[in-house]
Amino acid sequence: MDYIIKNGTVVNEGSMSIRDLFIHDGRFAEDEGKLRKPQVYDARGCFVLPGIIDTHVHFRDPGFSDKADFYTESRAALAGGVTSVVDMPNTDPQTTTLQTLEAKEQIAADKSAVNYAFMLGATNNNIDQLLSIPTNRYAAIKLFLGSSTGNMLVSSEPMLEKLFKESHKLIVAHCEEESIIQANLRNYKLEFAGTEQENASLHPKIRNTEACFISTYKAVERARKYGTRLHIAHISTATELSLLSNQSLTDKHITSEVTPNHLWFDDRDYTKLGNLIKCNPAIKSNDDRLALWGGLVDGLIDTIATDHAPHTLKSKQQRYFDAPGGIPSIQHSLQMMLEGFFNPTVLKDGDHDELLHEWMPLIVEKMCHNPAIIFGIQQRGFIRPGYYADLVVVEQGETRVTHDSLLYKCGWSPLEGQTLHTRIRQVFLNGMPSNQSTAMKLQFER
Repeated sequence: MDYIIKNGTVVNEGSMSIRDLFIHDGRFAEDEGKLRKPQVYDARGCFVLPGIIDTHVHFRDPGFSDKADFYTESRAALAGGVTSVVDMPNTDPQTTTLQTLEAKEQIAADKSAVNYAFMLGATNNNIDQLLSIPTNRYAAIKLFLGSSTGNMLVSSEPMLEKLFKESHKLIVAHCEEESIIQANLRNYKLEFAGTEQENASLHPKIRNTEACFISTYKAVERARKYGTRLHIAHISTATELSLLSNQSLTDKHITSEVTPNHLWFDDRDYTKLGNLIKCNPAIKSNDDRLALWGGLVDGLIDTIATDHAPHTLKSKQQRYFDAPGGIPSIQHSLQMMLEGFFNPTVLKDGDHDELLHEWMPLIVEKMCHNPAIIFGIQQRGFIRPGYYADLVVVEQGETRVTHDSLLYKCGWSPLEGQTLHTRIRQVFLNGMPSNQSTAMKLQFER
């Protein structure tokens, strides 16, 4: 079925303008010349964005279906305007071979409500095999330089050198220096385990700024040495920004990502939310949070991705040292990023229009355009003739985050009880409204 999206304010490629969009056979069309009895969708008063591409999710399928699976989390993603996701390899079994990749693709084909792709995980033992897999078969190589859920830490220096020297595929690195984390963990456990002071406020002290900076520094230096394409996942500190460049995207081979959670929360929130905002790397100070916002504006940070990482509420309610790290967030990630433009308590009179025209295109750049460019995702991330028609229609209005509104299998969010000031009015996936659409496997450039 063909569609005309009328009267919406289209945000795309640095501009905002009220215009009509045309969808023919699931793709954007130049005009309505080829449309066959199109249905009209009136987006008057709404913002029309390319579908969000989230290149960092943990849908936990297979192996951890008590926490999440592709059915539940993809529907939460779609409800939040996310039309494409890239899933991480720390599942069970780990996605470290072509065979395990194909098995996960079948799971997504059977369950997913959004377009999908996967990263292959590096280990101390699979680098040769990893480098032999055709690069257009997967999104990127995920490299854990600090331990996290799934224990995929790569610690072999010869294997790291080989990977950075020989990889023709983008490497996405989780950068935390393991030796610092483990030393801090031992010391803080000795002092605080089992006491009233054992709580999540210890997390940014254990997974501290030093651990992040040293690990990111080492990864960046290796990438510079060999000219490797490197993407630093979930930047969390102001100091790491000094290692990054604000050159245009076409001129740099080292890029970076930030999560909405690291832009939304800071260490003052541990008092109220505790383990619910325990994640790796840790949420740190308000100064760090503000610096990350600055990094987005200045072009030091290139993408926004959630690191959506559900855990059961029961596991999160354990004592701090036993609780896992990870936050579910994909259902409201776009609205979190738009809140500063639409929350009436944040903006002063007269600020809104000016900020809106500056920031809305920036958010689209970081959540749609740049993920497609950096990961080489074909024909998505932009509103262009011939591209797949993935769209999210957003309007101003209140969204109350309640337990009953959450689509995550884990059933909780640290945002519960908050009111957001935008609504996701409609999502189009591959040219169809989300309630009628079919997901597809993402395609990558060689």
